[in-house]
Amino acid sequence: MDFIVTLVATFLWLVSTSAWAKALTDIKIATGHRIVQELVPCNQEVKCYFDSVTSMGSLNVSVIFGFLNMILWGGNAWFVYKETALHSPSNTSASHGQGGIPPPTGI
Repeated sequence: MDFIVTLVATFLWLVSTSAWAKALTDIKIATGHRIVQELVPCNQEVKCYFDSVTSMGSLNVSVIFGFLNMILWGGNAWFVYKETALHSPSNTSASHGQGGIPPPTGI
C-alpha cells in the first residue's frame, strides 16, 4: 500500500509541476510585448510603448524545485519498493553463501 501511495504522489508531483510550468509559460506569453499591439486605444489615437514586465524569476525557481521534488519522490519509490513483498532476493544469491548447496527443506 505504501508503494502505491508513493507512486501516486510521484505522478501527482509530475502532473502538477508540469501544469504550473505550462501556466507560467502562458502567462509570460500573454503579458509579453505583444500585449501593447492588442490594446484598442494603442491602435487608434494613442501611441503606446512597451516598457517592462515584472520579473518572474522566482516562479521559475518553483518549477525547478517542483521537478526536483518529483525526482526525490521517484527515488523514494525505489526504496519503498525494496521493502514490499514484490521485491524478493534472487535464489542464486542465497545459494552462493552456502557453497552452491541448496538450503535443506522439510525441517
